[in-house]
Amino acid sequence: MRTRVGKREFSAFIASAVERELRGQLLDEYLADYERRKGPVSPPEQARAQQVFDEVFAEEGGWPAAS
Repeated sequence: MRTRVGKREFSAFIASAVERELRGQLLDEYLADYERRKGPVSPPEQARAQQVFDEVFAEEGGWPAAS
């Protein structure tokens, strides 16, 4: 992996991968909770939720601050 991403970029690569995984898990948890409370979420609604999540993280420049 170091050869592919470079020695200096290794930590940033790992941090980015972990962040993507955690965001995916967080979205999955949110959708599961929503489905328990409101019922099934259609594939188009799931795609829209992913898009909104991606937009929020892009605007925040990473993890949003806790309120």
